[in-house]
Amino acid sequence: MDVSMTVWVLTILGLSALIAVDFFIGRKPHDVSIKEAGIWTIVWVVLAVLFGVGLLVAGESQASGEFFAGFITEKSLSVDNLFVFVLIMAKFAVPSHLQQRVLLIGVLIALVLRAIFIAAGAAIIASFSWVFYIFGAFLIYTAWKLIQEARADDEEEEFEENRLLKSVEKKFGVADKYHGTKLFIKVNGKRVMTPLMVVMLAIGTTDVLFALDSIPAIFGLTQDPYIVFTANAFALMGLRQLYFLIGGLLKKLVHLSYGLSVILGFIGVKLVLHALHESGVHVPEISIPFSLAVICGVLVITTITSLIASKKQSEREAAEAAAGGAQGDADKDKDSVEA
Repeated sequence: MDVSMTVWVLTILGLSALIAVDFFIGRKPHDVSIKEAGIWTIVWVVLAVLFGVGLLVAGESQASGEFFAGFITEKSLSVDNLFVFVLIMAKFAVPSHLQQRVLLIGVLIALVLRAIFIAAGAAIIASFSWVFYIFGAFLIYTAWKLIQEARADDEEEEFEENRLLKSVEKKFGVADKYHGTKLFIKVNGKRVMTPLMVVMLAIGTTDVLFALDSIPAIFGLTQDPYIVFTANAFALMGLRQLYFLIGGLLKKLVHLSYGLSVILGFIGVKLVLHALHESGVHVPEISIPFSLAVICGVLVITTITSLIASKKQSEREAAEAAAGGAQGDADKDKDSVEA
């Protein structure tokens, strides 16, 4: 897709305007209700759909298909980010009314960092076609790691700060409590960061780790930097509302890691086939419509099986609790008789 500088500028300005509206509406710290989160989640999804349809109407049918495949993939991978966001919020004991501000700024930091990753990835791909082998192998390896982690025994996870975050905290210092929406305050004449600033940096920089698999994944679906950027932008900008909407549902998505591993493995194979094709080897290439069908199918199946498994687990726990209560009552009756 041939995108002029004018289209790039208009797109960035349009996305910036949407972010500004989102910030203006949520500028006052407050507890985000399910209704508010639901409405804004729908708004962002609708805007993404309109953008994809707009590409189709403009005669860019392939670009439209690539955008939808990329958007769905990035959105599903972003849901995995939410698990870490929950851990970060818990570690820093972020007040509920400040969480929406943390996520807004944190996601903006992540978007800027991803834009840098995308620009670097596009430049590397343009110069070295063999990089598709590396991307493909990395995604297949990541898929295998996800399966291994999913099969491992569940343990209580805890967020660990990365080196960059620790060095920033050491250099600037951190206040001992939150001060509303302030990011810096003065303590004994010295300017220090507030915990709110630390959490924002944690959200933004931690996303870089997720970009290590999500950026190669979307380059496996399209090599168009414009589509890669817009798909990432729409996926990330609705992440804040999605956090509040499905926060309680995250624990029920017990098979999400399996689904994401299948998607990453599939795209990894697609990248390797593409690399072989570029090298002159006659191998079949996976089309975008087929990729889109596989991605959507895996996500639907994963969600359904997760909810079924979670429901059965809840029923087992309820039955065990009832059995335990009945046993306790029986023991009390026995003690009474003996007395």
